[in-house]
Amino acid sequence: MSTVHRLWPNPPRTDLTDADLETLYGYPDGLDRPWVQANFVSSADGAVTVDDVSEGLSHPADKRIFLLGRDLCDVVLVGGGTVRAENYRGARANGERAKRRARHGLAPVPPIAVVTGGANLDPAAPLFTDTRVPPILFVSERAPSDKTAALARAGADIVVAGDQAVDVRQVLAELGRRGLLRVDCEGGPTLFGDLIAHDLVDQLCLTVAPLLAGSGAGRIVAGLPSDAPRRMDLASILLEDGFTLHRYRRIRD
Repeated sequence: MSTVHRLWPNPPRTDLTDADLETLYGYPDGLDRPWVQANFVSSADGAVTVDDVSEGLSHPADKRIFLLGRDLCDVVLVGGGTVRAENYRGARANGERAKRRARHGLAPVPPIAVVTGGANLDPAAPLFTDTRVPPILFVSERAPSDKTAALARAGADIVVAGDQAVDVRQVLAELGRRGLLRVDCEGGPTLFGDLIAHDLVDQLCLTVAPLLAGSGAGRIVAGLPSDAPRRMDLASILLEDGFTLHRYRRIRD
């Protein structure tokens, strides 16, 4: 069985426990606003998918951090395209993971919040049929009423958050009103781009796979351009089987 090594901060360690990882990846205490952590995996040459899904880039170490992100959050935030491509279902928590959430005073499982301007989701998808808590769907004013009605009948909590497109600032404001402050964003690239453009990303957890995927796939960010680069601080690097897991925190004045 491989071992997770911590390369940064110094000194390096090779005996990281689940408790150590919780400390590294835990959300700040005393939050008074939504705090956004984004999770992505990419190849060494920058590809975000292989054959249009992220599974081909993943590794057990990456999946461990991915699940830890879900275990420590109040809500999972994801774009509609990623929900369709990855065939999302409701969040799960086995015995140990449920104990972790209880220990942190969190609900048994986090809801999935989906940004889908046009409400382009299938009411028969696992997101609605295989979940313990209703998903929250953020749609725009232009979303067809018949689609939103069908998704509401499937159990979705529909929230209008923007005119022609969903405004991520309104999304986070609504999550804040609901007390869902620990936000775990799982993509996709367009949603991530919107969050960066509005300077709403507090932490990026990026796994780099030791693979060259070649041309074709996009980057982890797309869509709305930013007015300036966002300076991040390198908070930790983990290594397992050649996969490096980077954690960057936003530097704010």
